Parts: sequence; structure tokens; C-alpha cells
Amino acid sequence: MRYLSFILLFLAARAYAHTIFQRMYVDGVDQGHLAGIRVPDSNWPVMDLSSNDIICNGGVNPYHLPISQAVIEVPAGATLTAEWHPTIDNTTLDDSIRADHKGPLLAYLAHVEDPLTMNVTNLSWFKIYASGLQSGTWATDTLIANAGKVNFTIPSCIPPGAYLLRHEIIAVHTAETYPGAQFYMECAQLNITSTGSTLPPPSLSASFPGAYQSTDPGITVNITGITDYIVPGPPVFECPGSSRYLV
Repeated sequence: MRYLSFILLFLAARAYAHTIFQRMYVDGVDQGHLAGIRVPDSNWPVMDLSSNDIICNGGVNPYHLPISQAVIEVPAGATLTAEWHPTIDNTTLDDSIRADHKGPLLAYLAHVEDPLTMNVTNLSWFKIYASGLQSGTWATDTLIANAGKVNFTIPSCIPPGAYLLRHEIIAVHTAETYPGAQFYMECAQLNITSTGSTLPPPSLSASFPGAYQSTDPGITVNITGITDYIVPGPPVFECPGSSRYLV
């Protein structure tokens, strides 16, 4: 009985350490809990880089039903806020992810014909945000300090239309060997209004699976004592003349 109790406590602690992207704000305006986000019932990470689950986390961890049919209206240039918590119902939790789960935060966009499409394979993604390790502070540390919230900007120059947003945390606290890194991601359904017409060049496009390799220095890494970390994936797309930069 004591052994069973230990196992249950161990599993509960591990589950509590995990996290789900479940709320979005547009220029500070709350879009609603689970609204427009393809949220899984499970908070367990994806660890297989070759799996289609790495796209929007909808395979082994099935989407919470009913899947949200909301499409979030976003003007180009807007500030989005993604909010993360360990359980799908965060009404009594202020936590986001356990403090020992160090790693980067990333955001990607993919232009789609229909924001409600369930076919997320063979999409061309481009990175619009990445934050890794800066002056000893991990992006996850900042997320925790901000009660599970992180801000990033939609490029002002991209064309209008339907997009999927892929927001991601990569926990690399146990990434000395592969598989070890833990990938948490969900996709949100957007309609972006814009007068722009600039899309990233092919050199900045990414496919999932495929964008990350097990040998990438940001995927298989021992973070003990490191002062520099290379965020995986392509560089962040910047509009012409933009002053945004990659952390």
C-alpha cells in the first residue's frame, strides 16, 4: 500500500509539472477559456520528433471535446498573450509549469485556407517569436513569474487571412540524451486582418515534423551551468525594417 501511494504521488507530481496552452488575449482582451485553441485533455508532453503529434498535439493526447469552433480575430501588429497552466481547468491554479522545467518558448504561424481545418500536415510554418536563455534567466522562468502568461507580436506586414498559431514550450531539464526534451504545444485558430503582403522567404519556412532534429544543440543538451542556449528551428521572421530580435 505504501508503494502504491508513492507511485500515485509520483505520477501526480509529474502530471502537475506539465502544462497546457488554454487562453489567449489580443491586445490585452481576454478571448475566453479554451476559446479558439485546440486543447488536449492530457497535459503530457510530446517527445517523439517524428510523430505528427509534434504539430498541434492532437494525436496521442486527443483534443478536448467539443473542439472549439471559435476563430480569434487578430489585427496584424497586435500583441498576443498566451496563457499556460498544468490542468485544463485552471480556475484555482496560478501555476504554469514546474520551476525545474527549464527551456525556451516559441510561436509559429501557418497560413491556411480554413482556420478550422483539422488537416495540419504539410503546412509551411514560420517562427514569429522565440525566447531562450538570457543572463541566466530561462523563458520558462519569466513565464512562471508572469503567472503563466507570455506576450509576443503578430508581424504587421503579413497578408490577411486564416492562420494557425502554434505556441510551444520545450522543457530541456532532462535533455542530455534523446528522447529527453519535452515538447508542449497547442494550436490556435486565427483570422488576421492586415493590409500587408509580405510572407517569409522559403529559407525561413519550417515543417512539422522535420523542423527539429534530435541532434540539434537546443534539443539534446545538458543545461547544467550553461550560459548560452541555441533555440531550435529557423530564425524568427521579421518584417522589413523591424527592430524585433531573437532572444
